[in-house]
Amino acid sequence: METIEILSLMLGAAWASGINLYAAVLVLGWLGSAGQVDLPPGLELLSDPLVMTAAGAMYLVEFVADKVPGVDNGWDALQTFVRIPAGALMAAGASQGLDLGPPGEFAALLLGGGIAAASHATKAGSRVLINTSPEPFSNWGASVAEDVSVVAGLWAALHHPWLFIVLLVLFLLFVAWLLPRLWRAIRAVARR
Repeated sequence: METIEILSLMLGAAWASGINLYAAVLVLGWLGSAGQVDLPPGLELLSDPLVMTAAGAMYLVEFVADKVPGVDNGWDALQTFVRIPAGALMAAGASQGLDLGPPGEFAALLLGGGIAAASHATKAGSRVLINTSPEPFSNWGASVAEDVSVVAGLWAALHHPWLFIVLLVLFLLFVAWLLPRLWRAIRAVARR
């Protein structure tokens, strides 16, 4: 893989992990085991059948939990302690293909954790507000859109790295604008 492809995979894995870690592991593992993509040494473990089976089982749990208003918020709260560190580790694992050495891998770990935190905060915060709607269909639609975005984002990261990086920068700018507004809206809902 070229440098831009590894960088895109590193950023894409971190971003996707913040939204749906298990879908990200499953997609990357499946692509690696099918020979569709050469995973860097730090991510080759994802294509192990046991890892893919565990990720698939956890994806099914998340798929169901994400559709139930209130349960999805509790799930997101618990997954904060899983998605962000896993996104950081996946970014660091992908960076091993760049031969950056320990300082570079540590930088990738921090960058990956930051990106995973941004995507997770955006997902979790918006789902809190979506759950104020009395009907369940917006919740289901958001859940399906998140799953589709993880698959599409990873596909773009692997097949169109420059496009993915541009879209990620736009996403991060949007998050910088959106998160303060989400936080104010959540506080207003909590006060009611």
